[in-house]
Amino acid sequence: MKQILSYLMVAVLLVAAACQSAQKKAEKAEDKECCETTKAAVVELNALSADEQSGGWVLLFDGKTSQGWRGVNKDHFPTGWEIADGTLHCKSSGKGEAGATDGGDILYDKKFKNFQMKLEWKIAEGGNSGIFYLGQEVPEWPIYKTAPEMQVLDNERHPDAMLGKDGNRQAGSLYDLIPAKPQNAKPAGEWNSVEIICYKGTVVHKQNGETVLEYHLWTEDWNKMVAGSKFPGLNPDWAKVAEEGFIALQDHGDDVWYRNIKIKEL
Repeated sequence: MKQILSYLMVAVLLVAAACQSAQKKAEKAEDKECCETTKAAVVELNALSADEQSGGWVLLFDGKTSQGWRGVNKDHFPTGWEIADGTLHCKSSGKGEAGATDGGDILYDKKFKNFQMKLEWKIAEGGNSGIFYLGQEVPEWPIYKTAPEMQVLDNERHPDAMLGKDGNRQAGSLYDLIPAKPQNAKPAGEWNSVEIICYKGTVVHKQNGETVLEYHLWTEDWNKMVAGSKFPGLNPDWAKVAEEGFIALQDHGDDVWYRNIKIKEL
């Protein structure tokens, strides 16, 4: 009887040891999987993935220098902007659109025609800025007199959010023309991801992973829409947006940060 009990105890110990070993292996596998998932979730800022590189994407901002960027109608990068913590940062002047002594909008010094562009932006409380595309440089003119604008805004605090029509001056909108729907911008101080696709006159705005608007340049509907806006008062030929132009970031006198700016020509 004692011998039988001894055999049973040994068997129980062996089973317990096997279970403990299996549990440790499972925990190690789980830890490894969690670690790999965490690594995959970490995206390097201001860099291209292997897929993006093979897919023809190009960085417009390296996160360290202002290479490729200069002020609109200027031959230098204005001191109203700086490179800070991997971002292009427009420093608040406290003067709104009047801006700093050496501020103003900045552009990437190459014209683009058909493209897909991605970037991230973050705005300070009460801030206003914008992303221009297909813009032209005209001496003594701000670039907004020639370029469509994807609005960048603190919707909760800036008065522009309540102006215009049907929210067409809120974040992600085609400024003063088409509202972004759904309106999914994150609050001031948080990063928003956006995408602009421009192809043979068809333009799409995406914000935080959702398509928020689409329109078509140079059509009868486009001309009618622009005619009913404020733009003809700024430039009678504003509706005749160029087929190729500059990408620019707006200095509206408020703190705003941009990063992960990349483009693929189509």
